[in-house]
Amino acid sequence: MGTVVSIDVRTPLPPPALDAAIETAVAVLHQADEDFSTFRPESWVSRLRRGEVDLADCPEHVREVYRLAGRCRDATGGWFDPAWRRDGTLDPTGLVKGWAADAASAALIEAGAPDHCVNAAGDLRIRGAAGPSAEGSSAEGSGSGKPWRIGIVDPFDRGGLVAVVEGTDLAVATSGIAERGSHVVDPSTGVPASGLASVTVVGSDLTVADAYATAALAAGSDTGDLLAEFTRAGWAWLTVTTTGRIRAGKAFPGQLAAGRQQLGMPAL
Repeated sequence: MGTVVSIDVRTPLPPPALDAAIETAVAVLHQADEDFSTFRPESWVSRLRRGEVDLADCPEHVREVYRLAGRCRDATGGWFDPAWRRDGTLDPTGLVKGWAADAASAALIEAGAPDHCVNAAGDLRIRGAAGPSAEGSSAEGSGSGKPWRIGIVDPFDRGGLVAVVEGTDLAVATSGIAERGSHVVDPSTGVPASGLASVTVVGSDLTVADAYATAALAAGSDTGDLLAEFTRAGWAWLTVTTTGRIRAGKAFPGQLAAGRQQLGMPAL
């Protein structure tokens, strides 16, 4: 997928069990790369785009990713669209990273490591607790221990933060233009996204959060109605405009950086 994924396991496990759990999650990630990478000519996505196979020929998990992409297209009014390349082919790249991290997280739970964070280049799936609470251990992964603290990077200062999200079972997806340039486009025009420097979406499903963050970034200055719909659907969000203005939904599970709050930038 042309990116880096990190895995942080906090469940206390014997070293052999810990190694086995991480190896299982890494295998899931490598399989996702083999199946969905546009950089691999033999991947299912590449073969589909060349017309060598039909979607019906693909494994069920590949078909499911394409179904999810279609649902996200409908839910965002087309701002997320697997047909974004505008060449007649479908490419679900905008949500595959989140899907892969979700799948790796599920593999860790199955392997007995319920307290963990999977970070796919800024799209994070956090589960369980970051550490034991004052009262005792979080080894059972109940989420009753110390919450994870996830920093949202300032798109204009990679060493700074615009907010910190806290939780024990969350999906946090951020899409931005500062680090990789204008890699997200308006699907209807093919014009690079503008108006927003970054979008963070928080909820319970990283696949959908990844797609929604991509959609909101593509919508740019027209994102108001889309963000309102996210709020009604139970999703939290935070945006940073290209002029540095920060906005956050009322349900955003964290705090804006103190310096930003002092500038009078609204949390809506």
